[in-house]
Amino acid sequence: MTEEINFYLSEAEESMQKAVQHTSVELTKIRAGKASPAMVEHLRVDYYGTPTPISQVANVTTPDARTLMIKPWEKNMISEVAKAIKNSDLGLNPQQDAEGVRLNIPALTEERRRELVKQAKNETESGKIRIRNIRKDVNDDLRKLQKEGTSEDAVKDAEGKVQKLTDAYIVKIDELLTKKEAEIMTI
Repeated sequence: MTEEINFYLSEAEESMQKAVQHTSVELTKIRAGKASPAMVEHLRVDYYGTPTPISQVANVTTPDARTLMIKPWEKNMISEVAKAIKNSDLGLNPQQDAEGVRLNIPALTEERRRELVKQAKNETESGKIRIRNIRKDVNDDLRKLQKEGTSEDAVKDAEGKVQKLTDAYIVKIDELLTKKEAEIMTI
């Protein structure tokens, strides 16, 4: 029976790691006033009738802190990339030239910074909820094991370990938020 408990504990830890990674990825999508290729990774370009991620049709670079340069591998894709950016929720104005598409990232206002911090807090709260749901699911599985004959002490120990994992991963998410908040509020 302890093999089953160990299995549930390792599954819980793996799922919680994935939740933290997902939260981290979502936070990179929040614009902090600096240009980052992650800002456009989620955008899809019409590539010969197929919606394709920008990263699969172009090279995205940051020549400086406030500029993104998107150079499609095929010149005919420049206008498609610009169109995808205009139609996105980024609120940026793409500038086309012979090489590719240039995006100038404007400096953030204080009000916009506060909105972005709220957005980051919402994202991290979603991550914490995912972790708590994992804890709940694992504890439910452990209680089922107890009904099937596993000792109550073994299940209580396992629940304690799951709680320690939960606390540790919630701290990691809080650290991500602190880092992102500092990044957003830095002028």
